Amino acid sequence: MTDQHTNPEIAQQELMAFMAGGQEFCIDIMAIREIRGWTAATPLPKTPGYMMGVINLRGTILPILDLSARLGLGACEPSGRNVIMVVQIGSRAVGLLVDAVSEIIMVKAGDIQPAPSVAMDEMKALIIGIIPVGDRLLSLLDVNLVLPELEAEVA
Repeated sequence: MTDQHTNPEIAQQELMAFMAGGQEFCIDIMAIREIRGWTAATPLPKTPGYMMGVINLRGTILPILDLSARLGLGACEPSGRNVIMVVQIGSRAVGLLVDAVSEIIMVKAGDIQPAPSVAMDEMKALIIGIIPVGDRLLSLLDVNLVLPELEAEVA
């Protein structure tokens, strides 16, 4: 008998689908610590354009970055409709500002198609693959590569 967790054809991965910059993306749900409403961030000087600033999350200073801007899709003008996905990158928690979260999807490894090489440079390095879900296509992001200065920490 084959266990569904050891057979790559049967094993499934849970992903969180969300919108950023008017496009649909997803990340591994295991990277998400919480999803919360938009809270204005305190800006920090001399940070990249996609870094919105920091918030105080239950006594922890949490950096917030605009995922739309990080992906080269233009800066987001945050409002009460936006949400912050608090994700774990290495040993650090980071808040990702997104338009909205939409659903949890289950995918098999075989359902993930290779990402085309025509994506913009900002996005190309972050996309692991493309997942067809009904009549939609979701880009699967590697959350560990969203914040460049943390790449060495998760490697």
